[in-house]
Amino acid sequence: MNTLRLILFPLLLQCTAFADGVIRGEDHFEFSYRATLPQLDGKAEMWLPLAKSDAFQTVEVERISLPAGWRKIEDRDYKNEIVALTLDPAEGGKSIEIDYKVVRHEKASYTNAGNTARFLQAERLVPQNATFVSLARDATFGKTTGLECGRALYDHVLARMKYDKSGSRWGRGDAVYACDARVGNCTDFHSYFIALARASGIPARFAIGFTIPSDANDGKISGYHCWAEFFADGKWVPVDISEAWKNPALADYYFGHHPANRFELNQGRDLLTEPKPASGPINFLVYPLLEIAGKPVKMETEFAFHRVKLDQPKTAQTH
Repeated sequence: MNTLRLILFPLLLQCTAFADGVIRGEDHFEFSYRATLPQLDGKAEMWLPLAKSDAFQTVEVERISLPAGWRKIEDRDYKNEIVALTLDPAEGGKSIEIDYKVVRHEKASYTNAGNTARFLQAERLVPQNATFVSLARDATFGKTTGLECGRALYDHVLARMKYDKSGSRWGRGDAVYACDARVGNCTDFHSYFIALARASGIPARFAIGFTIPSDANDGKISGYHCWAEFFADGKWVPVDISEAWKNPALADYYFGHHPANRFELNQGRDLLTEPKPASGPINFLVYPLLEIAGKPVKMETEFAFHRVKLDQPKTAQTH
């Protein structure tokens, strides 16, 4: 009986995690990042994210295949790792390939203050204005702690916004648009939340990467996901309001948690790099930013994952 329990226990944990799309504890997976360059008529510049380890994920770059002339840089403010490339016409049509091996841990509220003041500052698409101040003041009326205010703003965005990717202005993380239109994707949800938090004097920050499907062990990933954190009562508190909108039963979970089945590429907005793009600070970086003659050009991308199965526990031999 004990031997059978040792064999089944990991499987029971796995099934429980899959039931609501959230993997708790930790997740182990390989992630492939692929992009294909278009034909190039002249010189081009490109920037693409390079994931790194932190307190909640251990990242190993297993393989990196890039055209000649690349170098690793960091953005000025957030110290994200970025690959910068200068491309000649001969590189047109070539592939960008990065393979990662990742161990990701579920994130709950944590103490790591650092420089919180930077996360009160406005950004190009997350400005400070009287509308945000008024909305935030109304939403947090009567609340006395930072955590209570954060929850009130979370509930406000959850009630006000609708996850809807129709039209053409969604997905830029434009907090004013999200406030007015009341629709958008994860980028818009969290930009609006961050604007309200900062209007309340609460530091808040943005991160972007991918959700790793919990109901399969390998496959393609159609697009990015982003989330936020705010600083209150001495701790950073993770939130994911767009996922809470899509899964109302998990609204309490997504206030204060990010599950293990995700992969963070970088943090922050308006990334400043050297060399710098002709189009200005990088709004956020998840897909490659390719500039030809100083103008951004979209690239074909493909992302995939393979969940790594841990070794099953050994059972005692009977003779």
